[in-house]
Amino acid sequence: MRKFKTESKKLLDLMINSIYTNREIFLRELISNASDAVDKLYFKSLTDKNLQISKDDLRILVSFDKEARTVTVSDNGIGMTQEELDRNLGTIAHSDSLEFKTDNAEAQGENVDIIGQFGVGFYSGFMVAKRVRVVSRAYGSNEAYAWESDGVDGYTVEAAERAEHGTDVILTLKDNSEDETYDTYLSEYGLKNLIKQYSNYVRYPIQMLVTKTREVPKPEDAGDDYEPQYESYQELETVNSMIPIWKRKKSDVTQDEYNEFYKSDFHDFTDPARTITLHAEGTLTYDALLFVPGRAPYDLYSKDYKKGLALYSSNVLIMEKCEELLPDYYNFVRGVVDSQDLSLNISRETLQHNRQLTAIARRIEKKITSDLSDMRDNDRENYEAFFKNFGRGLKYGIYTSYGMAKDTLADLLLFYSAKQEKMISLAEYVQAAKEAGKDKAADGQGTPCIYYAAGESVERLAKMPIVTTVLGKGYDVLLCTQDVDEFCMAAMDSYTPEVAEGEESVMWQFKNVASGDLGLETEEEKKEAETAAEENKDLFETIQQELEGKVSKVAVSTRLTDAPACITAEGAISLEMEKVLASMPGADEEVKSQRVLELNTKHPVFKVLSEAQKAGDTEKVKLYATILYNQALLVEGLPLEDPIAYAQAVTKLMH
Repeated sequence: MRKFKTESKKLLDLMINSIYTNREIFLRELISNASDAVDKLYFKSLTDKNLQISKDDLRILVSFDKEARTVTVSDNGIGMTQEELDRNLGTIAHSDSLEFKTDNAEAQGENVDIIGQFGVGFYSGFMVAKRVRVVSRAYGSNEAYAWESDGVDGYTVEAAERAEHGTDVILTLKDNSEDETYDTYLSEYGLKNLIKQYSNYVRYPIQMLVTKTREVPKPEDAGDDYEPQYESYQELETVNSMIPIWKRKKSDVTQDEYNEFYKSDFHDFTDPARTITLHAEGTLTYDALLFVPGRAPYDLYSKDYKKGLALYSSNVLIMEKCEELLPDYYNFVRGVVDSQDLSLNISRETLQHNRQLTAIARRIEKKITSDLSDMRDNDRENYEAFFKNFGRGLKYGIYTSYGMAKDTLADLLLFYSAKQEKMISLAEYVQAAKEAGKDKAADGQGTPCIYYAAGESVERLAKMPIVTTVLGKGYDVLLCTQDVDEFCMAAMDSYTPEVAEGEESVMWQFKNVASGDLGLETEEEKKEAETAAEENKDLFETIQQELEGKVSKVAVSTRLTDAPACITAEGAISLEMEKVLASMPGADEEVKSQRVLELNTKHPVFKVLSEAQKAGDTEKVKLYATILYNQALLVEGLPLEDPIAYAQAVTKLMH
C-alpha cells in the first residue's frame, strides 16, 4: 500500500469532515471533475488535428447499484495514466486541472471551461463513501489502472480493465446509522435531483438510465373487455439542461422561455413582472439574469425570508442564495449570477475576496434601479402594480439607511396625490407644482415644500380640514397611508429632483401638513393671528389649564377655514408616528408627540368660547375645550383618552 503524500491522515480527515458543510455536494464535485476531464480532451482535439473527437460524443454518466451500495460517475474524457493517478489522487490538494487552467488561460471560455482549482473536490466522496475506487484509461493508451482507498491511511494503484479512454469513480457508500442515512444517493430520484440542483448547467450531457413506463401492444386476440397493460423499461436520458438560459443571447430567448425558467427554478406560479439581463466583461466577466416577481411572496416581510441570488461559477451552483449580491431594499429580486472569475474558497461554498462580490453587487443594483425607472416611465400600469407589492420595502430601504439610500430610491417612490387623484412620483409632484407656479414658499421666500399628510386611508385623509385648506391654497398634498411613510419622509428630509443641463438644482423640503408652521399664511394673516392671540390671551390660558398634560400649547390657527379646531404636533414626533410607535410590541408609552390645539378664531364656535370667557363662565369654556380637543383627536384618528367623559360632555352640552 502506498502512503498519501503530505500529512495524509490529518489532512484527509480535514478534507472529509471540515471543509464541506453539506454532504450532498460530493456529486457536484465529482461531476465537475468529470467535466474537466472531458474539457481537456476536447481542448486537445482543438490543438491537435490528428485527433478526431466530436463534441457530441463527449458525455458524463451517473449510475447506481442498490445491492452493491455503489454510486458511479463515469466520463469519456482524457483519462489518467498510472503516474497521473498516483500524482493527482495520491497527493492531496494537488490540482492537475488548475495547472491545465493556468497553462491554457487564453483558451478558457467558449470552448474550454475548466472548473477545478484546489484538488480537494475528489476527496468529498469520502464524506459518503467508505471506499473509493477510480478506474482510468488515458487517451491514446491501451492500459488502464485502478486507484483505490478507504480514505484512512493510504491507497493502492494496480492494473485494471476499461474498454475506452476516460475515468470511472466508484463510491461504495457507508452503512446507514442513527445519525446519517445514505440511501437517498441510491435512488434515481435522489441522484437526478442533485444533478439538477447543482450541475444542471454543466456544458456536457450528464446521462442516467431512468425507468419509464409504456403501454404494451394490444394482443390481436384481445377481447372487447381488454384493459391496457403497461411495462417498465430503462432508457438513457440526459438529465441536465447544459446550456444555461442566461448564457444565451437575449435576442435568441423568448419572454415565454424566460417566464418558464423563472416559474420552474423559483417555484412561482405567476409570470415575472420584469426580466432583467446583464452581461459584463472586463476585470470581472459575469452574466446575470434577474426577475422582479409578479406578486409578493407570502413571507416577504417575515424574519424567515432570505434574500439573495443563486451564484454559479462556470455553470456550477455555488450558493443557492448569495445575500451579498442584493441590498435589503431589493430583497424581492430573484435570479442568478454566473462568473468563471470568482475567487472561491477551498470548498467553493463561499468567496475568498468580497471585493469581487461587492463590484458585481454594485453593478446589479444600478441595473435594477435603471430597469425599474424605465418601467415607471414606460409601463406605468405594471409599475404601479409592482409598487403596490414591493413599495413598502423601498421606503424601508430609505428609512433603515438613515436616508443614505435616498439618491437611489427616492425617484422610484409613488404616493397618492390629493390634487391629481392618482399615484405620482416625487418628480411629478415637483413638475406639477412648477407648472402651477407653486414652486416657491407661500410668502415668496425660503425653500419650496412637498406637502404630505399621513393617516389610515386616502378617503379619510382627503376630508381632513388641514388637507383641504392646503389644497384650497393651490398646493398638492401627498396622502400617505403606510406605517413607514412618515419615517421614510423624515429620513429623506428633502428631495432634489434631477434637472436638465444648465438648470439650477433646487432642494424641496418635506412638510407634514399636521405639524409645525406650513409657511402658507400671508403677512396679513400672520398679523391677524397675532392680534387674535393677544386679544384672547385669557381664554387661551383657561383652555391651556383645562388641557394641562394633554397639549403643550393652545394657539391661533392660520391653516383652518371650516373646522373650529385641529390637533397638530411640534418636534420630531408627529401624530401619525405616535400612533405607529404605540402599536408596536413593547411600545414605550413615554414616546409622545408635542400636541398643539389650534383654534380657528373665525369660526362661530370660537365666538361662543370668547363670549363665555368674557361672561366669566369658566365651566362652559372648559366644557367646550374638552369637546373640541376630543373632536380634533377623532378627526386625526387618535384614540380618546376617556371616551366616557367625552360622551358625558356632549350630553351635558345638549341639555
